[in-house]
Amino acid sequence: MSTRTADDLPFDNSFAELPPAFYTRLMPTPLPAPYFVAASAPAARLVGLDAADLARADTVAVFTGNYVPPRSQPLAAVYSGHQFGHWAGQLGDGRAILLGDIDGPEGRMELQLKGAGMTPYSRMGDGRAVLRSSIREFLCSEAMAALGIPTTRALMVTGSNKSVIRETMETAAVVTRMAPSFVRFGSFEHWRYRDKPEELRTLADYVIKTFYPDLAGAPNPYLALLEEVTRRTARMIAHWQSVGFMHGVMNTDNMSILGLTLDYGPFGFMEAFDVDHICNHTDQGGRYSYANQVPVGHWNCYALANALLPLIEDQEAAQAALDVYVDAYGEKFDELLHAKLGLKSAQENDRALADDMFKLMQANRVDFTLFFRRLGDLRLEEPETDAPLRDLFLDRPAFDAWAVAYRARLRQETSVDAARRVAMHAVNPKYILRNYLAQVAIEKAQNGDFEEVRRLLGVLERPFDDQPENDAYAALPPDWASHLEVSCSS
Repeated sequence: MSTRTADDLPFDNSFAELPPAFYTRLMPTPLPAPYFVAASAPAARLVGLDAADLARADTVAVFTGNYVPPRSQPLAAVYSGHQFGHWAGQLGDGRAILLGDIDGPEGRMELQLKGAGMTPYSRMGDGRAVLRSSIREFLCSEAMAALGIPTTRALMVTGSNKSVIRETMETAAVVTRMAPSFVRFGSFEHWRYRDKPEELRTLADYVIKTFYPDLAGAPNPYLALLEEVTRRTARMIAHWQSVGFMHGVMNTDNMSILGLTLDYGPFGFMEAFDVDHICNHTDQGGRYSYANQVPVGHWNCYALANALLPLIEDQEAAQAALDVYVDAYGEKFDELLHAKLGLKSAQENDRALADDMFKLMQANRVDFTLFFRRLGDLRLEEPETDAPLRDLFLDRPAFDAWAVAYRARLRQETSVDAARRVAMHAVNPKYILRNYLAQVAIEKAQNGDFEEVRRLLGVLERPFDDQPENDAYAALPPDWASHLEVSCSS
């Protein structure tokens, strides 16, 4: 891959072709003495870049906002949204600035600087991100991509010693995010609640033409858009549930119109299984608990439907489009769960088997990731080898009883241990971004040592591989990790 200078970056900006009401053009606010923290090679390849070049001073300047390439057209987009179920009014890119988009080998990607300074939509904020939250977003974006979950990507993180006040004094950072589009459900809500039907139509036409061209010929393209976004959202959340991922703040302004996981703040991966677990310390009522992610995703699609209704002009048809959510989620989760259990066929009693499993995991607070990974090592005719899996349970006789039923189910399809192990390990990750792993990397980075961020990224880029040299990253969390909390400032 050829080396590119900052001035060579082939930026375009299709979003900038929309009318001025959709955004504010502005330049990023430079940070003093920016430095390189880490970059993702897989993300870099998506925009034709070499990760090794991203540590150069000129590219660090670009992706910190200190230098704007000639072809870039920086802007901050306006949108609105529902936050924790309540209408929040106008929001917008309060600390994110879109540099533009670059065509890559797999299509066009927008590049956005998060933490690049104040915009007209910053409200009472300072427009900055901190090193802590930037590292978390960077690592999780790439971890989710490696898990095969629809997500925005993260190209790199840069930092600066400039002080930023949060709960404590921290230092500034910028994470470069990538996605085909950062248009959100709230982008449509903005125009609906302002009673601006022409702007609403303009945005919908742009999204259909640019990202859903196959829908343009539908009898009602706006209805087709709602149905497809609803379907993608349901499938995305099925992926979340299948790996125990919790977003933490599923506001409509954090919901991607492309069905991508968007805006990594107070996220978490399930450890000790609890269906009602709340990963966001700010979410006192548990609106965005693990169990509630599925109905909240549906609720958010209703909010999108309400925004699009002036274009759809048929409430019953809109309701029918929303109804695809339940089946789309159920079908995708069922498919993923069968794969996680190593089942090649679907049989009548599979739901009961899975329900009993989750009840058992709940009662014993079993580590979500370790359970499914070790389940892949189960030997059909050798229950005496179950110890590593069995030891995850306090109530071992209850596990033994479930394992008898599970083995009986495997025998119904003449399951072969070696083949099943390969198949299950290909879908059940050994490595996830546990909060304590992120915290260790963050604390080292805050002291100027970025090697742990980079090493952890390398581990998370191969979540399904055994990586015996990295077994420590797959261990149960230490006792001190139970005291970690993440909130909307994370």
